[in-house]
Amino acid sequence: MRRRLLITAAAFAVPLSLMTRLESALAATPEPTGASAWTLDARLAAARAQFDAAAHAGLLRSLPSLLADAHQGASETRRDLDYARLSSAYTIASQLLNKLGQYKQSRLTADRATLYADGSGSPLAAAAATRELAAVLRHQGQEAAAQQHIEAAVARVEATGLTTDAQASAFAQMLCSTAYTAAIARDRDQALAMIREAARAARDLPDVAPAGRLFPVTPAAVDLYAVGVHWALGDAGTALEVGRNLHADRFPTIERKGRMHTDLARAWWQRSRPEQAVDELLAAARLAPGEVRDRPAIRRIVDDLYLRHPHVSGVRELVAVTAA
Repeated sequence: MRRRLLITAAAFAVPLSLMTRLESALAATPEPTGASAWTLDARLAAARAQFDAAAHAGLLRSLPSLLADAHQGASETRRDLDYARLSSAYTIASQLLNKLGQYKQSRLTADRATLYADGSGSPLAAAAATRELAAVLRHQGQEAAAQQHIEAAVARVEATGLTTDAQASAFAQMLCSTAYTAAIARDRDQALAMIREAARAARDLPDVAPAGRLFPVTPAAVDLYAVGVHWALGDAGTALEVGRNLHADRFPTIERKGRMHTDLARAWWQRSRPEQAVDELLAAARLAPGEVRDRPAIRRIVDDLYLRHPHVSGVRELVAVTAA
């Protein structure tokens, strides 16, 4: 009974009405608001900022009109730039849906992001869309397909010549995604080779990515990916060793700060250290409650902590966060 009540309390991490509204917008694009292209750029930036702030409900609320206006812009002008904007809107939607565990809807948005990115001719837009498509394929158990997509995207980005920082950042990000995808597929050699290559690719990138960069990868971000790679390979000890020098102040966004703590929590939980796992999850919850409350995989860890270690300090506080 206790388990059923806990799962029920955490069953819907965001208001169901907002998810239903987005699903309706994906089935039939709403009427556009008539925003100008300049306004659309600002709204895309605002949507990314909401994601970075772990403001999941607010972003979910804004997506239907953003998608509608992006569609209008692309259909009116048929310009590559407007197709890239439309792809970006769907990529943001897919990022959010992946985080919320809504994989059926995320597959649809990732497919559309990929389609419109191809129409734009932008290898960076295509890389962003492919990254989300690979993520949802991983969650759907299609690791081989995910790996094929992400490796093709790496090749396309590398073919740009990597002559700009934006291209170099995209290349480092795609290598990180390749490494994590390989780790989920238990391809240890590929995962470790790719995360080492990502570290080399990010070596000359700034510690703080410029505002507005599509792939704001930094050396610290690669280290955080390495934590996830080793955790996914089942090597919690190495994951924790890699993450030993990570600190929240090395990450500029609330989402990344929270992700650092949840990734370390997953490694501690894999290592059968509930006290440390609780400490990391509480740190994440205090910075970014949505990173604990809204992610099904993290809620499951909270559930298991409550069931197996109900007397560990902080467990009940975590349950309150997930049920809020």
